[in-house]
Amino acid sequence: MIEIKNLHKKYNGITVVDDLSLSVNKGEVLGFLGPNGAGKSTTMKMITGFIEPTSGEIKIKDYLITNLSYKVKKYIGYLPEGAPMYGEMTTYDFLLFIAKIRGIEKNNINNSIDSVISDLSLQDVIYKRIEHLSKGFKRRVGIAQAIIHDPEILIMDEPTDGLDPNQKYDVRELIKKISKDKTIIVSTHILEEVEAVCTRAAIIAKGKLLFDDTPITLKNSGSGSLDDIFREITLGVRN
Repeated sequence: MIEIKNLHKKYNGITVVDDLSLSVNKGEVLGFLGPNGAGKSTTMKMITGFIEPTSGEIKIKDYLITNLSYKVKKYIGYLPEGAPMYGEMTTYDFLLFIAKIRGIEKNNINNSIDSVISDLSLQDVIYKRIEHLSKGFKRRVGIAQAIIHDPEILIMDEPTDGLDPNQKYDVRELIKKISKDKTIIVSTHILEEVEAVCTRAAIIAKGKLLFDDTPITLKNSGSGSLDDIFREITLGVRN
């Protein structure tokens, strides 16, 4: 579903993503880990077609995204960092707008909106302006717009950022529920989240892939805590 080969991205001569190769199959939930500045968000933006790579290849369902960006994007749901939205819109109006531009058939729009409102527990804020919502509710609206068209591929940049413990649990359960027939990449700083929802863990630092295996293998790869193992891998201080 997603195939990345020898991906590079440079800004003003500075390498942000460095020869990254990775593939993600249907039914997999990939936890994308790394310290701040590792290149996670940049990689996600290239996968979703928002920015172009300096070199390398990205295929979505065997389509080269650089050649067919518009066609490929219909298969993807994307929750970007910060989840920018139109603050003057109400939650309902925003979701209606997204449903329409995503090409959801007119007779299915109400069902699609009702479904994400239920899944993300947005009932209390559907008629509130987005600019007046808490950070947690804004994040949930961001997730709702990413899944409203039932995409085959879901790319989420720190989906539980700003949520309280109960909300984090609900979002993780939602990811597990929908993952069976989707391809999902989740960027996160929370190692317990990888254990909870991911079938694979990929760790990058300074744009390079340092680890790609199951969360269990990651947990068993050292004698310390997951935080210790993560630090050892990203800092290159493993024995």
